[in-house]
Amino acid sequence: MRFLSLALMLFALPAYAVDLSGNFVQGGLVIGQVETGSTVTLDGKAVKVAANGAFVFGFGRNAQAQSTVQVTRPDGTVETQNLTIVPQKYKVQRIDGLPKRKVTPNPADVARIKADNSKIWAVRGSMTPETRFLSRFQWPVKGPISGVFGSQRILNGKPKSPHNGTDIAAPRGTNIVAPADGVIVLVHQDMFYTGKTLMIDHGLGLTSVYAHMDGISVVEGQVVKQGHVIGIVGKTGRTTGPHLHWGLTWKGVHLDPMQATGPMPKG
Repeated sequence: MRFLSLALMLFALPAYAVDLSGNFVQGGLVIGQVETGSTVTLDGKAVKVAANGAFVFGFGRNAQAQSTVQVTRPDGTVETQNLTIVPQKYKVQRIDGLPKRKVTPNPADVARIKADNSKIWAVRGSMTPETRFLSRFQWPVKGPISGVFGSQRILNGKPKSPHNGTDIAAPRGTNIVAPADGVIVLVHQDMFYTGKTLMIDHGLGLTSVYAHMDGISVVEGQVVKQGHVIGIVGKTGRTTGPHLHWGLTWKGVHLDPMQATGPMPKG
């Protein structure tokens, strides 16, 4: 796996080269750079390439062990890279003491959940041409990791879907910052499961979500730079304590935020 600076990726590579930077692991995020005008496929499916030759993709929780990236350059020549995807070992996380409705919602709650999900998936289904993800990612807040990507959730004794993000414990009121450049595309003050929730579009189908906040300090349509304060840690929605749920998704595929940032910084 190779990690190159953005300057190297954009300017130092020969015109014919294709380079991939990221983690080839289940849940991993990969950023690529090709000659402008090239087309890219991942396992036979088209991947959007920006005007500057940048592209992005990711591997889901249960990604297969092998994947193939194929690039067709403007002159018709083809380059293929066969990738080996490292499997992750997923934990089982038991959480008790949640309100009954937050585990077994009533019919009115189910209708509300469906409405919430339609808003979230409308964002995840978007495909904007920007490449704001080239800023790379940092942690939106610092603190102990209280929930990891991919873990099997057992809530009040009931098996639920795997966790699709990273939970970071922090005191209520702690500032949350944008981990990468992007545009605020959803602000919601009270979703059933996630409470105060916002989403950022980083371009080319890559979006992120922030949940359980006590306050949101940005508005829809606002452009944010990495490090911009977007809200504060809270305890809204389905939660037993103050924390930030941070999720990262590419075209509907949930990714592991920890793979995009590396280990939590100390201090």
